[in-house]
Order: sequence, then C-alpha cells, then structure tokens
Amino acid sequence: MIRTMVLTKEDKLILDEQIDDILARNDIKWYWIDFSKPTIEESDSLQTFGFHPLAVEDCLHLKQRPKVDYYDSYQFYVISGLYHKTLKSHEIGAFLSPNMLVTFHTLPHMEIDELWNYLSSSQEAPQKDPKWILYKIIDKMVDASFPHLQTIEEQLNRLESKSSRSYQIQTLMEELFVVRRKLSHIRHFANPMRELIDRMIHSEKLNHSDEERRHYQDVHDHLVKLTGMIEASREITSDIRDNYLSINSNRMNTVMMTLTVITTIFMPLTFIAGIYGMNFQNMPELKWQYGYFLVLGVMVILGFAMYLLFKKKGWFDE
Repeated sequence: MIRTMVLTKEDKLILDEQIDDILARNDIKWYWIDFSKPTIEESDSLQTFGFHPLAVEDCLHLKQRPKVDYYDSYQFYVISGLYHKTLKSHEIGAFLSPNMLVTFHTLPHMEIDELWNYLSSSQEAPQKDPKWILYKIIDKMVDASFPHLQTIEEQLNRLESKSSRSYQIQTLMEELFVVRRKLSHIRHFANPMRELIDRMIHSEKLNHSDEERRHYQDVHDHLVKLTGMIEASREITSDIRDNYLSINSNRMNTVMMTLTVITTIFMPLTFIAGIYGMNFQNMPELKWQYGYFLVLGVMVILGFAMYLLFKKKGWFDE
C-alpha cells in the first residue's frame, strides 16, 4: 500500500494523490509518501524519485543496521522498529529532505499509522515538517518498546516468586529462555538505535537546530534507560536460574543424603542377614533356641545406634 500526504504552500492538506502528480506540482510545501507493506510493483515506484541505487537496495533488502547516509539533496536513514507480534526489530527506510519524507517498511507499524492519522485528521500539519515527522516516528518507536519491557518485568516477578517454592525445573527453564529471547530481540533494537541517535545528535551535516538536538537527546536518554532495563532484566533471569538451580541442587543433596543414611544403616543388617542366610551345616547359632531373637536384637540395636550417631553428626539437619 502506498499512501501520500501533501501540504501545499497555501497550507492545504491533500491525501492519496498519485506520485507522478505530486512530483509534477510546483506549489508543494512538503509531502510524505509512506510505502507500507508494498507489493513488488509498488516497491518499484522508489525509482521514480531518483534516489541513489544503493539506498534503494538497502530499502528492499532487510537486515540492515540503523544508519544515516548523506546524499546531495537528501539523507537516507535506516531505522529499527519493534514488530509487536514477535518483538523482533524491523527496518524502516526513510528518505528525508527539507520538503520530502519517503518512508518504506515491509511490515505495518502501529506507530506510523497513528502519526499518519494524527496529521491527516488534525489542524497541526501546517505547523509540522518532514524533519519533525521523522523525529516523531523514531520517538514513538522507542516509547512503544517500554510496555513490552514492563510486561517482561512482571513476568520475571512471578517467576521469582515461583522459584522459592516447588516448581518443575524444566518448566521454569523454558519460561526463562522465552523471556531472555524477548530481551535479546529488544536489545537488538535498542543498542543500534542508540548509536544512530548519538550520531545524529553530533553530526554537523544534518544541520539540526538546538531545539531539535534537545529532542533527539531526549530520545537518546530513553534508549539509555531502555538498555539499562534490558540488562537489569537479563541479570534477574540469570539470578533466578542460578537460585533455582542452587535450591534444586540442595534438595537433591538432601534426598541423596537421606538415601545414603538409609543405605548405610541397612548395610550391616544386610551383612548379618547374608551370613545367616548361608546354608552351612556347622553354624553354631542355627540350632540355638534363642539365636533368632538374639540376631534380630543385635540388628535393631545396631541400626538404632547408627541412627543416633548420624543424628549427632548433624546428617539429618537441613
């Protein structure tokens, strides 16, 4: 889908005009053309603007790192945005000049749709320009990632409370790996974007005013906060994993100690029972009237004595 927005010099807003008609006009103050999930035929329309082939290629080929390239009459940006269904970062290509903004993205983005609807339905369009639109897209993309992190933090709090009780380690590990995968997706969005914004703030070629630099500095501060939250959440996942493994290991040690004590107590009893289970003819106690009761008594006393010995050594203490 290709949608167009044109603001004339008379501050008249025109929507959904053909690209060829827009480029032929001479009364344009600025225009914004958005390629949202375009078809192959619609993607070919990028050639109409006369953009550099390398920039067009970067638009059409995904997995580009956020960047800004400088050309004679425009700049080309690759911006990352989170796709909310998968939390994976997705590239948005943007061509910017004083009177033009062309955005290109192969997946729909709610933030771009909200900004488009805002400009097309309000009276604010004459007070805005393409540089402001690009800034708002970036700002909205960054702000939209915070609710996902807050949801992850709530999930970690639930997992942390479960880790102190009996909980299947396999289930816990699976949930932790899902959380860490989400955090990795958000981190792959936040870190490169922070580098891009830092470059935009300090670049002299972009001719940003002091006010524009302050706005981008605010976005940069949000990204710094975002990366800090990501790293904190990743540390929490590691702590939950290590704590639960320690608890599980301690439980396993307790079980093994209990089984070891039981086995140790029964070893001499089994030894005695094994001796008297042998079928020799000349065992003296076999024909003694009280031999059976004496052997049982010795086994009981021996087992109880070993129990008291192990208890005194603290083997039954948790």
